[in-house]
Amino acid sequence: MTDRLAWIDEELKNLKETGFYNSIRTLGSPQGSHLVVDGKQVLNFCSNNYLGLANHPRLVEAVNAATKRLGVGPGAVRSIAGTMDLHIELERRMAAFKGVESSVVLQSGFVANSASIPVLAGKEDAILSDELNHASIIDGSRLSGAKIIRFKHADPQALEDAIKAAQSQYRRLLMITDGVFSMDGDIAPLDQLVEICERYGVMSMVDDAHGEGVVGKGGRGIVDHFGLHGRLDLEVGTFSKAFGVAGGVVAGKAKISDLLKQRSRAFLFSSAMTVPNAAANLAAVDLLEESTALVDRLWGNARFFQAEMRKLGFDTGVTQTPITPVMLGDVQLAREFSRQLYDAGVFAMALGFPTVPQGKARIRVMLSAAHSQQDLENCLDAFEQVGKRLNVI
Repeated sequence: MTDRLAWIDEELKNLKETGFYNSIRTLGSPQGSHLVVDGKQVLNFCSNNYLGLANHPRLVEAVNAATKRLGVGPGAVRSIAGTMDLHIELERRMAAFKGVESSVVLQSGFVANSASIPVLAGKEDAILSDELNHASIIDGSRLSGAKIIRFKHADPQALEDAIKAAQSQYRRLLMITDGVFSMDGDIAPLDQLVEICERYGVMSMVDDAHGEGVVGKGGRGIVDHFGLHGRLDLEVGTFSKAFGVAGGVVAGKAKISDLLKQRSRAFLFSSAMTVPNAAANLAAVDLLEESTALVDRLWGNARFFQAEMRKLGFDTGVTQTPITPVMLGDVQLAREFSRQLYDAGVFAMALGFPTVPQGKARIRVMLSAAHSQQDLENCLDAFEQVGKRLNVI
């Protein structure tokens, strides 16, 4: 009998032979500056836990109190019997934190894009999408059925040219960009992109997953960073990075929130955010509103680490944020570099195609407010030793 799944064996074999097979590591400890990974204690430079909140006592206490009062699961979709007072409070607080009219919380940042994009655009419309946008934006755009027009990365003139070519052919146009690009750490020229959208009557949307809790006053995000309050139609964000929890948020004009609650399939047909997540996210908002200390520490760590890496001779790309790509090019070299770092007690994963373009493999170092000065210096020592051993520096 013919094995109808034999092609999968060939696919996996090819991934392993070409160095693109992803071996997934297992954690045996809470997120923090140090982790137990596959039974080995290592310094953690992989996580998106920018502010060190994933294991913060205030978040843990909030979860314990909420689950005692409300249980764990919501038990239903938001539109039937799954909307709890915690969801309403989190939406109110996030709208205030982001300086917008309204917000809607969802199950994840990925879901937030899939939930909102098809509500704003359909088969008669076109989406103008930065060519390096995150996979969740790409998938949400595909679900909408709209024509997807990619424009050159972070290029306002390319956006304007695309708008001019498309405006007479489609019912509506929607521009979408990441705020902070997760692989390179650069920031979209959002002020220029929004000005162009306003000039041509194009809807504007930003995915601020890596900007919230990182850029802007006290981590209020990319819109705050550029002073664009009230000018952007929609912001999508996640609670899984700087907030240290899980969940997604769509924030912006109240009429968009209202329409999303009526039309979004992810809102209407998938159970609500869990009680523990909602409670922890509220506690994270409290911490961000109380003080900028964690955000300030994150940026202090980033400035020190990146400057020292460049002194050693490493190429850190075009980053403008704590995301620190160490550009190596060859995927096999990147994977060997990561393996030797792990042997030296530093957990920093290699990223290759299709996460990044062919020939652009790298180690992506994710800095956190949780890292001490000694953590940073130990990481730098490991990079120096491995870099010299592999003839990178």
